[in-house]
Amino acid sequence: MSFPQTRQRRFRRSAALRAMVRETRVTRDDLVLPLFVVEGKGVRDPVSSMPGVHRHSVDQLVLECKEAQDLGVPAVILFGVPTHKDARGSGADAADGITQRAVEALKREAPDLVVITDVCLCEYTDHGHCGLVRDEVVENDPSVARLAETALSHARAGADVVAPSDMMDGRVGAIRTRLDESGFEDVAILAYAAKFASAYYGPFRDAAESTPAFGDRRAYQMDPPNRREALREMRLDLEEGADALMVKPALPYLDVLSDAAREFDVPLAAYHVSGEYAMIHAAAERGWIDGERAMDEALLAIKRAGADLILTYAAMDVAKRIAGEGSRQ
Repeated sequence: MSFPQTRQRRFRRSAALRAMVRETRVTRDDLVLPLFVVEGKGVRDPVSSMPGVHRHSVDQLVLECKEAQDLGVPAVILFGVPTHKDARGSGADAADGITQRAVEALKREAPDLVVITDVCLCEYTDHGHCGLVRDEVVENDPSVARLAETALSHARAGADVVAPSDMMDGRVGAIRTRLDESGFEDVAILAYAAKFASAYYGPFRDAAESTPAFGDRRAYQMDPPNRREALREMRLDLEEGADALMVKPALPYLDVLSDAAREFDVPLAAYHVSGEYAMIHAAAERGWIDGERAMDEALLAIKRAGADLILTYAAMDVAKRIAGEGSRQ
């Protein structure tokens, strides 16, 4: 009877051995926590479709961010949800808008926290689309002008990074130009470069109150079957001045993320979106899976595919587990 000379199991026999040869690790430095900010004071409103996620007023947002920072989470991305919405999304670039006030508070109370702002109109428009609408068609160029002004208002409030998520053509170049000519050349752009028209955004739209009042977003977000087109979108955003690129959602598009990691030598982000997060929690609540292990495995897959940054609603929970593992070593 012959036995194998190469035994792969030798380094799998114990936790210590497995850790010694582990190829990929998710660290706290990889994590970005998405947060929803609303009007009011003392508000911590749970999002029913995303267990553990809340909509915060500015004062509560500051407390949440300080806790995240204490856990080692280095960055947050803000989504403003104003009380008043209109056709042009007037609150998006208002100097006293909800996002702008949140940024100012965070830079005052937690100055070392990296503050990223989502640049889009969908949270601010009464029709729920990501741009300006005429005859139920989202117009590209007028929308780009509004997005550039929105990004500038976030920079003036103190944002470290602006992240356009609208998928309008040419918006990265317009934002870069507007920022530079206004003296904000150091503010970085994280472009949602490959954002697909996905079925996984439902819980987010509940939280942000941004479900389209008519139609859908397939005319401007990417068609899910298209892999090569995603690389063209990324290349165009880099040419227009993007400093980092994002793939959204993450898990269904790991092939696109892997392609980008091979193709582009810039920081890559992936958004583990609301539907991906909610599905794990729903299955865990039914006892079908181990929720913590499944969440960690999902984020590990995203990191292994090439992400430098992972936007995830689980950031604080994951940071706690990473800290716990470190304390046991």
